[in-house]
Amino acid sequence: MGIALPKFIVSDGNGKYTLAFYLGLVGVFLPWLVGTWWYGTQKVTKDGVLVNSAGSLFKYVVLPCTLLDVQTNLRRFRGYKEDGNPGEIIATLSSGDEFSILLPGAKADTGLATIEKRIFAPGESSLLACGMSAMDKQLLMDMDEGVRRKALALLWAYLGRVDLSDTTLEAEKLEVAPVAYTLNDALMVMSLAFGNTTPLLSSYKVSQSLIQAISPDLSPLLQLPYFNPGVVRAVEGETSRTHITVQDFMALPTEIRRKRACGPNLVTEAQLRSAESIASQLPYLKVERAFFKVHGERYVTPSSLVQFVVKARMIPPGTTDIPPASDQALEEPDKPPKQQSDEEANRKRVAPPLAYSPFFARDHSPRWHLFLADGKQGKVVVPPTTFTTFDKPLFTEGGKPTFNVQTLAITFGAPPQPGTYTFLMHLVCDSYLGLDTMMNVKMVVEDASKAEAIEDEGEISEPEEGKIE
Repeated sequence: MGIALPKFIVSDGNGKYTLAFYLGLVGVFLPWLVGTWWYGTQKVTKDGVLVNSAGSLFKYVVLPCTLLDVQTNLRRFRGYKEDGNPGEIIATLSSGDEFSILLPGAKADTGLATIEKRIFAPGESSLLACGMSAMDKQLLMDMDEGVRRKALALLWAYLGRVDLSDTTLEAEKLEVAPVAYTLNDALMVMSLAFGNTTPLLSSYKVSQSLIQAISPDLSPLLQLPYFNPGVVRAVEGETSRTHITVQDFMALPTEIRRKRACGPNLVTEAQLRSAESIASQLPYLKVERAFFKVHGERYVTPSSLVQFVVKARMIPPGTTDIPPASDQALEEPDKPPKQQSDEEANRKRVAPPLAYSPFFARDHSPRWHLFLADGKQGKVVVPPTTFTTFDKPLFTEGGKPTFNVQTLAITFGAPPQPGTYTFLMHLVCDSYLGLDTMMNVKMVVEDASKAEAIEDEGEISEPEEGKIE
């Protein structure tokens, strides 16, 4: 049997060229291609950040003294950082090598003086225009000039929505946020390894701030279009020391909202209606019921496999005429759901609308993180489970909420000893400020003999549900 080949390959005198070609293909090109792919994968962690960046983030988690010089860190200790605040996390994110790729060569210093002048200017509702604290400013000033200092300055300019009046600098300001968001995800994973609640919640807050381009200490009302610090100050009150959420604002009567927000140098009635329209579409997940359950059992017994079940409905701020949730929808079937393939399960799940984030230079689908913590010790007891889809539609085709009851559940092992255990439940949305839920929940673990006695009596076992405070 013959193989059809072009004549020039098999003709006399060309054999050596054919051999050289295949030697180059097999001996040089393919090894180079495989090597390039292999070493390229070794530069990036499974969280999508460069290995060197992961090392820099880990230094923040384990060695907090690397952020400032020793003299300003006498109050700190070398060990795990338990009290990380959003400002320090933002400073840590600037250490990522990804910013060296974003700001190569001369870009590392170009425009730095302009950025710092703008972000250090006096602010309308904060000490500085970008919303940073005096300590955050000192973190920036202590850095040597270069990529990291400019990256941090750009991050604060982005978070404070500071106008840099330069096309190039404005483009760089928008580009740093998605990079910082990816680095922050990696930092969350590292924080979980040590199990402390405060730095984890701070990372979640930084995520919200990056998506919405709002400094961590500024008002959630800045998420609404046309709302600037002046409008927020008029709505919250000149002397107010606390911020109100979008839910609080939309709960006010229409006339009061108009009276506070509309006026000279504020917003017009048309602009207010636009802001209210956006507010009425924010995905606020309201918890209707939360309980602990062991499938097929009446009680939670020591070392049993427990499900913490949250029943919640999407109720955007300002929603009226909310129908009551049916008792059946708030129950959890005694038998576990029928097993199905991941592909089939994902096909039936419903994704929420993309986040309203006009300043974030990426489309982003909201995520919800559910976990249990020990409120007294500040420790994570059950690690977060992230939800990106739901089992029922959240909104109709016309954009109206369906009020469907959604089920969120995390599974873990019960404690080995009987008793009453109190947890602090956190349900955190990564895309919006002020939509989080926190509540106390109690789990009663009964002695195993009690469950065995019920089975001996032949009673129908029904799961006992945990309590909520």
